[in-house]
Amino acid sequence: MGAGVLAVLLLVYLVVAGQRAVMLIATGEPVAVAMGVALLVLPLVGVWALVREWRFGVQAERLGVRLEREGALPEEELPVRASGRVDRDAADGVFPRYRAAVDAPGADWRDWFRLALVYDAAGDRRRARAAVRRAIAEERSG
Repeated sequence: MGAGVLAVLLLVYLVVAGQRAVMLIATGEPVAVAMGVALLVLPLVGVWALVREWRFGVQAERLGVRLEREGALPEEELPVRASGRVDRDAADGVFPRYRAAVDAPGADWRDWFRLALVYDAAGDRRRARAAVRRAIAEERSG
């Protein structure tokens, strides 16, 4: 829901920025034209980023639902401290199994997606996203 609201707000911003850009370009003054062109490029980059993130989310969700239907989601939960945060030291004991699965011959997208879920649960979003990207690529090629 929150992502949808942000996407709508971004689209409104992009439309307004695009209108302002056209107005600046229409003046014909060199500085205004340059600013208008720059203002057109930024919304295009924004649209590209929005579409890219939206596609990533849809593809990741599709794989997650598929893995859940297969009953192949990771079963154990990562150890949590009293504060509610994952105990990273204790979580290190969970990672080798999932890492070994993706390094083993015959590893497929399911192994990469499970690794991503474990990374995400541990709060390592960068590695989680990279593992999901790999899962998506593996699923496409397989």
